[in-house]
Amino acid sequence: MKRLLLIFFIGVLSCKNDASKVVNDFSTTASKEAVVLDPQSKIDLKVYDYDGLEPLINKTDNKVHVVNFWATWCAPCIKELPYFEEVNQKYKDKNVEVLLVSLDFPRQYDSKLKPFIEKNDIQSEVVALDDTDMNRWVALVNENWTGAIPATIIYNNKKRQFYERSFTQKELETELEQFIN
Repeated sequence: MKRLLLIFFIGVLSCKNDASKVVNDFSTTASKEAVVLDPQSKIDLKVYDYDGLEPLINKTDNKVHVVNFWATWCAPCIKELPYFEEVNQKYKDKNVEVLLVSLDFPRQYDSKLKPFIEKNDIQSEVVALDDTDMNRWVALVNENWTGAIPATIIYNNKKRQFYERSFTQKELETELEQFIN
């Protein structure tokens, strides 16, 4: 019951989505290993549970990492996605790496997520998070995260910042510049 309530509130708080659709679409197909779906698709979508995703959002190299949690059903997420793509291109030579973590429903990877990535020519790395234990992983991403999306982490070896909000292009670049300089 707690899980259903959490899913309901995520849908209501994050993107004003139809909460009954959120609950009905949620699937329970999680695995520790990355899974590549639909081998005939042009999109190589890797799917992780939180334990598999954790090393990708906590790297200890010399790069600045921008990790955005989003979904195709989230209007604010879709609105800001081009800004992350711009950052990916503009700052690639400045040792910046962008990772887009989709929270789309597993049964919609082939019907919505992959076509969206292809149609919009998303060049940033996209992975899907499929882990039903939201009570665990939301707090592990950030202890203050309510689970609402869009949400973003920007970090390097020296500092880490979590943002539970959407960005304009200028706001995103302003925040990013604090990690580059």
